Amino acid sequence: MNKFLLAVHVLAAIVAVGPVTVAASMFPPSARKALAEPADAQALSTVRVLHRICRLYATVGVAVPVFGFATAKNMGVLGDTWLIVSIALTTLAAVVLAALVLPRQTALMEGIEDVEDVEERIEQGVGAGGEGAANAGAGRVGPRDTARLAMFTGLFNLLWATVTILMIVRPGSTTGA
Repeated sequence: MNKFLLAVHVLAAIVAVGPVTVAASMFPPSARKALAEPADAQALSTVRVLHRICRLYATVGVAVPVFGFATAKNMGVLGDTWLIVSIALTTLAAVVLAALVLPRQTALMEGIEDVEDVEERIEQGVGAGGEGAANAGAGRVGPRDTARLAMFTGLFNLLWATVTILMIVRPGSTTGA
């Protein structure tokens, strides 16, 4: 049973966490491109797809700690330091993703869509007396926002890399590595 639970835990980590780390890492440069080229529908579409991947696979990623706990319980290692540290780092990674990465992705995506809408209104001459141009910067997101998101995404990825190393090395483990 241990081997089955461990296999499902590892597969869930690969299938769920892997896409989130890759898509989240690709999001900031894609958002910068979409901000630089507001008329590029493909750039906005890319940002939307990457955000959807992050949200979907973050939800699927709940299976990773569920099967991890089941595996640890069966192996009798729930009290081991390496596992407690891994659980704490996994929790922190989940908080970073849920509280810092995904909401900022949403805000950037909505900001890019707003910039695109403003650009269209300006081109159409909407707004008496240049009103569209005057409001073009209102609520606008920029490269600084993408840099901040990249920082939080890097933190998320670093936490997961650390958890992965702890799961492989298992310092102080009596069950072998």
